[in-house]
Amino acid sequence: MSNLPHKIGLFFGSFNPIHIGHSIIANYMIEYSDLEQIWFVVSPHNPLKEKNNLLDDFQRFEMVQMAIADDFRFRATDIEFRLQQPSYTIDTLTYLHEKYPQHQFCLILGGDNLSSFHKWKNFQTILDYYPLYVYARPGFLQQDFKYSGDIRFFNAPQMDISSSFIRSAIKDGKDVRHFLSPPVWNHLREWHFYEK
Repeated sequence: MSNLPHKIGLFFGSFNPIHIGHSIIANYMIEYSDLEQIWFVVSPHNPLKEKNNLLDDFQRFEMVQMAIADDFRFRATDIEFRLQQPSYTIDTLTYLHEKYPQHQFCLILGGDNLSSFHKWKNFQTILDYYPLYVYARPGFLQQDFKYSGDIRFFNAPQMDISSSFIRSAIKDGKDVRHFLSPPVWNHLREWHFYEK
């Protein structure tokens, strides 16, 4: 990796599995913002979510690598696997800032996450030091967010696709190949993930 400074968007998620909705958001943000790279931060466990049906950390990480392999502006990182659990965004940001002081890190998140942002550990510190790049989500109203900071809103295409929908469809025997990148779809079929 180059030591030149970059403006990097951190796209956190369990990616269980990564699907075209994630890819479309990342593609939009890299093309319509000032971000130079997007790092997909695969989370081992979101403290605000149940752990049910969560594939092994490295299986999800591998699928993210498969999905983004053809775009040099994207990178998958397993940094949170090595940090103390449970994983909190502020801890990851602090670690990355210390490890890569030459980079400016920004958070990419969906507008739906802003409604619970005040529950995040040290959320005000995040707002004070890291820009938020917020993409639209169904039902989100920009004026509902009452906190100040460097918050930029992007009118990215809205697709109401979720990883839970993908998992449920696969369990029901549905062919959802067009919701996933071909390498991820082939990997899921080969390993029979989410079928039970």
